[in-house]
Amino acid sequence: MNKYRTLFLSALQLSTFTFGGGVVIIPLMRKKFVEKLHWIDEQEMMDYTAIAQSSPGAIAVNAAILVGYRVAGIAGALIAVLGTVLPPLVILSVISFFYAAFRANQIVSMAMAGMAAGVAAVICDVVFTMGAGVLRQRRVLPVLVMAGAFAATCFFGVNVVVIILVCGVIGALDTIRLERRERRKEGA
Repeated sequence: MNKYRTLFLSALQLSTFTFGGGVVIIPLMRKKFVEKLHWIDEQEMMDYTAIAQSSPGAIAVNAAILVGYRVAGIAGALIAVLGTVLPPLVILSVISFFYAAFRANQIVSMAMAGMAAGVAAVICDVVFTMGAGVLRQRRVLPVLVMAGAFAATCFFGVNVVVIILVCGVIGALDTIRLERRERRKEGA
């Protein structure tokens, strides 16, 4: 029961105090579930991030489903999703009710501009943290895939869906190749 409460309160806290969408919540989830609670390891979090980003729907909800399921099964996934969607639901309901007043308020506009700068900083942190994880593997293929995906997006305007699909295929083929190599080593 304590694990469910911790999972719900963690998801609720992360979702309540995170502005900027799913890309921003991922490093905070990593700090909470990997570094603080030690429920999952760094590689699992990177895998969950990749799955959450490439799956349809909100990244934060997808990640909550994966982490919740890993920690406490189906009930954990449902509890994590509830904790993740409840704050935005309440906040957006209040904002939509008072939309006209919020829209014209100069202080709210300045606060949003400040949050946008904070979100940009957090996204940079995500890029450096995940990029460092790829570089720490000391493997050429993941670095080439990361650099190629960056170049395809920034310089050639390739659709993100195409990049995700191509990277997924490359990752799957590389995993199959590595597993075959391991089996050959074990058999030898």
